Amino acid sequence: MSELKIGLVGTGAIGRTHIERINNQLSGAKVIACADANVDFCKSVADKYGIKAFATGEEMIADPEVEAVIVTTLDPFHEQYVMAAIKAGKYVFCEKPLAPEADACRRIVDAEMAGGKQLVQVGFMRRYDPGYRQLKEAVQSRAYGEPLLLHCAHRNPSVDKNYDTPMAVENSMIHEIDVLRWLLGEDYATAEVRFAKDTRRTHAKLRDPQIMILTTKSGVRIDVEAFVNNGNNYEIKCEVVCEDAVLNLPEPSNIQVTANANKGIAIHKDWSTRFVEAYNTEFQEWINATKAGRVDGPSAWDGYVGQVTAKAASKARDTQTIVEISCEEMPGFYRK
Repeated sequence: MSELKIGLVGTGAIGRTHIERINNQLSGAKVIACADANVDFCKSVADKYGIKAFATGEEMIADPEVEAVIVTTLDPFHEQYVMAAIKAGKYVFCEKPLAPEADACRRIVDAEMAGGKQLVQVGFMRRYDPGYRQLKEAVQSRAYGEPLLLHCAHRNPSVDKNYDTPMAVENSMIHEIDVLRWLLGEDYATAEVRFAKDTRRTHAKLRDPQIMILTTKSGVRIDVEAFVNNGNNYEIKCEVVCEDAVLNLPEPSNIQVTANANKGIAIHKDWSTRFVEAYNTEFQEWINATKAGRVDGPSAWDGYVGQVTAKAASKARDTQTIVEISCEEMPGFYRK
């Protein structure tokens, strides 16, 4: 396979960004087709990038020329197109979440196992961030003893009025749910979500900030702050307290500028600049693995466990109690 031919379902902002990323920056693949429920807009996107437009995702996935699929639709439609790709026997990259509900994720897992081959990767891009990879290597080496506590933060300058209380767990802290499970190499046992004093910048349907507390099966305690209207910057923090050292997620480096009697370093306004390198690495590694006939990244099982954990955390938030997280052992099909 010389150049992987990809079809993309969902031509919104993130989908178009991925087309540009793959076709203009990465190697070994090209997006050759797209599909979207908004057919006229899809045609305009196809014309812009010189690719084929399809009226439906299923039609695009069935096209023999399309060798792999990217799903960047609205969340409720993820299951539909991932299932179509599995049925067609094609590798598929699905932006997170794999599906909004754990039951839907489980259906995808069952379909993939029934087909006998791993095809699905979920877009948990923080696993590809250089800082998180350094942190994981340090934690897994046990050079600093066992990890005991993690203190994390997920901060945004602002969110729009459609962002409500549940989204802090289900859209923001879902990233921490996945990346910290990966970093520690173990599943969670309990979840708890508590509210802080509300910022003046929030609105009637959003409690902000929130704190999620997770405990792993070995007893590691994790607290994650979600503050999505901090009024300042986009900031991701992760501090791992080990027996013999404290490890911190490094900040991406920017140049220091001295001008007009001020000295400073530019900070990130949103995720698109903070994690641009992670996105590029994620897709390049997915392309390479797909061409080699394997899935190396976050699996459908990881997507399922993430939603099981998010569901428990959401219940904990709504009931203001500690909720046990019940999830089966990983099937041998997904063990690497």
